[in-house]
Amino acid sequence: MTSTKLLLTAFACSTAALAATGAVAFPTEKWCSGVNIAAFPGGPQGGVFANNVYNGFRQAELDLGPKVTYYFSNWDPNLMLQQIQQAVATGVDGIATYGFPGEPATGPIVDQAFASGIIFTTLNTALPESQAKYASQGFGYVGAPNYAAGHALAAEAVKRSGVVAGDTVFVWGLQGQGGDRGQRTVGVIDAFTEAGLNVIYQEIDAATNADPNAGTATFVGVMGANPDIKIVVTDHGGLTSNVGVYAKAAGLQPGQVFFAGFDMSPNTAQAIQEGYQSLVIDQQPFLQGYLPILNICLTKKYGFSGLDINTAGAFVDASNVEAVAPLAAVEIR
Repeated sequence: MTSTKLLLTAFACSTAALAATGAVAFPTEKWCSGVNIAAFPGGPQGGVFANNVYNGFRQAELDLGPKVTYYFSNWDPNLMLQQIQQAVATGVDGIATYGFPGEPATGPIVDQAFASGIIFTTLNTALPESQAKYASQGFGYVGAPNYAAGHALAAEAVKRSGVVAGDTVFVWGLQGQGGDRGQRTVGVIDAFTEAGLNVIYQEIDAATNADPNAGTATFVGVMGANPDIKIVVTDHGGLTSNVGVYAKAAGLQPGQVFFAGFDMSPNTAQAIQEGYQSLVIDQQPFLQGYLPILNICLTKKYGFSGLDINTAGAFVDASNVEAVAPLAAVEIR
């Protein structure tokens, strides 16, 4: 078939799809009205990171016009899985959620969703097998490539901090969660191991995962038992937002330890300005809320395939925090 015939065929198919969805001429306001979406901010309502994602969801809801129902999961993969099943049972048009529970647990629900005509897409934590299977039907991913992001943060921390082989670093993460989320912590540990560093690892427990203040005693204990720690990585937005609290509780002075972590927040911006937090990867969680809603609307209304977008393209440190801090204060960045 010639390229001209291919283009004509594609145009005819897309025209038929638009006619089937009852498309209207652009530009138009609230073009996603009538679409029902279940959206998962991830953590507790009003919590660090989760609220930025929620703000992105809400802005997309306002801009585009769908009806959105919100599920807050306290960063609990099992609770999130139950809520995803509930959302499928309600017969919504689309679901935008994290891939925390992993492929083995979530994959069958994804199959059920698409079999029922529900568009399923992910944010922050990928389900790569499901995405490969259903990308043409709207399954996308908005977030960081997690292993690469973890590795990049640790490698940058090594370069900037001046540590040498044999020095000790502390990684506080979620390796045990498995799946794509666990791979971010694996990336951090791998980069430190490649640099010849001695890695002390602590899994974030359920209480600290839900409330970062619950981990203060753990941090103080680790630092007290290992006073030679040169770098600390907090692989969690909530824990990163609490670095100032942890450092002060452990009696650390600004700059005494190189703190690296994930995600901006008002407290993280303050910790950078005070000299406690040295380096942050900004995942831009507002986009992890806004764009999955857009993804579902584009697929539902116009048959577009899933979006695949890396939102974690930049580091924040003392040199640029002043530009980001006002946006962090209103939980956009």
